Amino acid sequence: MYERKTIPNLNCGLDLIGEVLYGKWKIRLLWFINEGFQRPSELQRKIPDASRRVLNMQLKELEDHELVSKIIYPVVPPKVEYSLTDFGKTLIPIIAAIGGWGEEHEERLRKLILKRSEN
Repeated sequence: MYERKTIPNLNCGLDLIGEVLYGKWKIRLLWFINEGFQRPSELQRKIPDASRRVLNMQLKELEDHELVSKIIYPVVPPKVEYSLTDFGKTLIPIIAAIGGWGEEHEERLRKLILKRSEN
């Protein structure tokens, strides 16, 4: 597993939130788990661009940060489900606000992103 070579800079709240939510799919994972998509296969279908390995790594990091909990049922084949912890649920209004901002500025952001990708 990846071992960090540098100590993270945790001097302010933005550093802390960046450390916890850094990762391309983490915000989406939290949102979809909140919406009731709890099984890894369901999350994979909701985020088809992400590899199963990356999703598992990011779910593990969210679990390590106590934002999600993982339940493994003792059946064959094993059944795994994720749910938000009470701590994880505190992020949902923030994620909703960020999503709302993106929707409010969707046209402008799309133009800027497409313009940048053309260069």
